[in-house]
Amino acid sequence: MKLPEKCENIMEIREAIDTIDKEIIELIGRRFNYVKEIVKFKEKDKDSIIAKDRYNQVIENRRILAVKNGLNPDLIENIYKSLINHFIDKEIEIVENLKLRK
Repeated sequence: MKLPEKCENIMEIREAIDTIDKEIIELIGRRFNYVKEIVKFKEKDKDSIIAKDRYNQVIENRRILAVKNGLNPDLIENIYKSLINHFIDKEIEIVENLKLRK
């Protein structure tokens, strides 16, 4: 993939963006695999799953990373809150399904 400033036309830029988006989605999928496994190590109550201190720490750290990368920290915070909240819901589903199997 060419560097952005080396692209010679809009198609090259769009192809690069599509490639990056594919990589981002694959990484989110990898992240989700870890999320599914973390329930093994958490208490099976909602507060432990939500892990509010960890949640706040992750959000703050992602804001810092956003700034370091020239991105809007509010945008990155919103993206991560949405992502993490979705994954928390999935963790709760996993725990509830485990309880039903017992």
